[in-house]
Amino acid sequence: MVNILGHHHTSMITKDAKESNYFYTKVLGLRRVKATVNQDDPSMYHLFYGDRTGSPGTELTFFEMPLAGSTYRGTNAISRIALLVPTDQSLDYFKERFEENNVKHGEITSYANRKALHFEDPDGLALVLLVAEGEKMPHWEEWENSPVDVEHQILGMGPIEIKVRRLEKLTNTLTEILNYSIVEEKEDQVILRPIKEEVFGEIIAILEEGERERPGRGSVHHLAIRAKDDEELYHWEKKVRERGFAATRVIDRHYFKSLYFRESNGIMFEIATDGPGFTIDGNIDNLGEQLDLPPFLEEKRAEIEAVLTQLKEL
Repeated sequence: MVNILGHHHTSMITKDAKESNYFYTKVLGLRRVKATVNQDDPSMYHLFYGDRTGSPGTELTFFEMPLAGSTYRGTNAISRIALLVPTDQSLDYFKERFEENNVKHGEITSYANRKALHFEDPDGLALVLLVAEGEKMPHWEEWENSPVDVEHQILGMGPIEIKVRRLEKLTNTLTEILNYSIVEEKEDQVILRPIKEEVFGEIIAILEEGERERPGRGSVHHLAIRAKDDEELYHWEKKVRERGFAATRVIDRHYFKSLYFRESNGIMFEIATDGPGFTIDGNIDNLGEQLDLPPFLEEKRAEIEAVLTQLKEL
């Protein structure tokens, strides 16, 4: 059976790439592994943060939109992103870092049946650190130049929280099309995983009535989930279309191939291949230090660079 392998990345909106870059690299200790542009609108940065190589499942990505307004929180939205850390001591370590850097955060508590520390990024994005309890993605790579001690470095994304009006519709999409399994079910909440034993692909689907979220700075644009290769991506494209969802064609994003679709509540999913990865056009030692463009945009480099903040200023 073909299976989704877990989370690939999440993509968010930031108002200020400089502020966001500082937070994710200097406070959270992630590596900026790719500085490129939104391929559908090259006037804006698309910045990727993750482990040493930007392994699938570790990537947090941001579109810079300087004119983005506030997000008006509501339902039918991806509402929280969990990041996994190695131990209980890692929560204490990050709580101290948050206090030193004036990061909005709560007390150490619990979330998704694990010890947790809730916090927000500079744009107000809701995040939570969870203890991995010994779980680790086999392809995760420590980054030796991170300001965060290696024993506390973020291991990748854990549960992704999604609030929707029609819980059954989202659950059916995940189970009947994408082969997710339900691991816990309550009246107003369902926890699902593509691989039952692994928290790195977990989705927490929550029933919430009310107004639809109005996105802005700090909102999540989409969740990307992992397909092993091109063959499996086309398999998922066929299944999505057979269900009647409108999907994009398979798009070559240079670093991976993708297709996009919205489920019945309007949540956008991307299904993305694991490869070829971020080293296709960059040396592993200086990933993210220069502006990389896919081949079809290379001839417009001068025009693109003219409207972007210089990377050295980020």
